[in-house]
Amino acid sequence: MRNVISAAVFALCCAALLLVPGPRRLSDDGVRTVRAEVVETDDSGLQLHGLVEFGTQQLKVRLPDGRVFQAANELRAQMELDKKFTIGDTALVVLPQNAADGDILVARDHWRMGWGFAFFAGFCILLCVFGGWTGLKALFSFVFSCLVVWKLLIPLVLAGWHASTVVFISVATLTGVIMYLVAGWTKKGFSAFAGSMLGVVASLALAHFFGRVMNVNGATMPFAQQLLYSGFSGLNLQDVFFGAIVLASSGAVMDLGMDIAAGVEEVHRHSPSLGFRELAASGVRIGRSVVGTMTTTLLLAYSGGYLTLLMVFAAQGTAPMDFLNSTLVSAELVKTLVGSFGLVLVAPFTAIVSAAVYTRGCKGEA
Repeated sequence: MRNVISAAVFALCCAALLLVPGPRRLSDDGVRTVRAEVVETDDSGLQLHGLVEFGTQQLKVRLPDGRVFQAANELRAQMELDKKFTIGDTALVVLPQNAADGDILVARDHWRMGWGFAFFAGFCILLCVFGGWTGLKALFSFVFSCLVVWKLLIPLVLAGWHASTVVFISVATLTGVIMYLVAGWTKKGFSAFAGSMLGVVASLALAHFFGRVMNVNGATMPFAQQLLYSGFSGLNLQDVFFGAIVLASSGAVMDLGMDIAAGVEEVHRHSPSLGFRELAASGVRIGRSVVGTMTTTLLLAYSGGYLTLLMVFAAQGTAPMDFLNSTLVSAELVKTLVGSFGLVLVAPFTAIVSAAVYTRGCKGEA
């Protein structure tokens, strides 16, 4: 019954967040995006410059209501942004409010959400089949996290709120929700939450300190400059960068906090006579076994995102000291080391909190 109630409560929370307005548009010009089938292409306006194409691809597209329009697809010789259509593709086109015959639409991108929704549905089914009620609650926590980021965190930061503060509150909320879904109102859940939040606080403080002393300004984040020129020139990119570090590492921090809290609970269950020092030492030993792989996980995750950049440095024969001192790599170093610091610190924090909870008669059930 408790599983049904908790799942229903968080389903309602997700539904409520869906009703919250998303990030505001800079202007409301009445245009909308619709799917359209590409029925004809004309590549005569494209020119090949080295490895990339530049120019305008002319398309003829059919809308779901049967209307046929001409559409333009601009290629700017930017491989990461350009797209090219073929006959039979489904394109996402920009449709003006009063589009008339003869208007030329803009082809924005390929329509990918069909397979994307199928992929997500497969993930949901697998998670629920494998995890049962725990999997269903994990699914709700996944959806809830996405909605908190999109419906609350991003609009508040765009509105001028202090980015790292908003991120900290969001992470605290998500940590509390996820710990409750996993462990309930128990000593284990409280210990995992408290230890994780101490690690988050330490990560945030370290991000501010090392980010400033290493002169990382936050502009290394993708599309940061474009964001400033989109009407948000007052954003503090450095503070956004600090918040992004904490947000990116918070999942691993929660994972480690729950691992140690669960380990201490098991030790206490089998040896209830152990005192504070013995339980804390057991938690620290458990943490030592996990921290090594978790910090490596962060390193591989961050370096994987910049693998091509590292390959460029290697191809150019750049000395390690030179590329480690570059702005982009320095930002990644701060991100990786701050996240790793937080992981290492959350282990003793959670061990100490868990030992105190189980040996000093804190309220809650084991």
